[in-house]
Amino acid sequence: MTRILVVDDDPGIRSLLTDVLEMEGYEVSVAVDGLAAVQAVEAAAPDFVILDVMMPGLDGFAVLSAIRAQGGEPVPVLMLTAAAEPGTNARAWADGVDYYLAKPFTADAVLDLIDGVLSQQVRVSDL
Repeated sequence: MTRILVVDDDPGIRSLLTDVLEMEGYEVSVAVDGLAAVQAVEAAAPDFVILDVMMPGLDGFAVLSAIRAQGGEPVPVLMLTAAAEPGTNARAWADGVDYYLAKPFTADAVLDLIDGVLSQQVRVSDL
């Protein structure tokens, strides 16, 4: 089963994403802050990470840096943010994020992106 880690300090967003992803058959784990996210990535080896930017403790950029510092095949990361600063988007791309969505977002947009990315990975690995 495909494992997705949802990292967000907003319980409503965590719940929405968890419900939608589990209904689609994904195994979902959650982290409520950056430190818990780094620990979850190391422990659970998710296939995909949905990552908030603004969180207490380690922000999303620090978590992304920790994810990218790990060896092995890079895990795809979708960064979600309500940050309105113009440099946030550019910094995310420069730091190695794979996908970026601004809040508010629709659950369908997130699901379509994840389904597309993971189905492409399966096809490539089947070759």
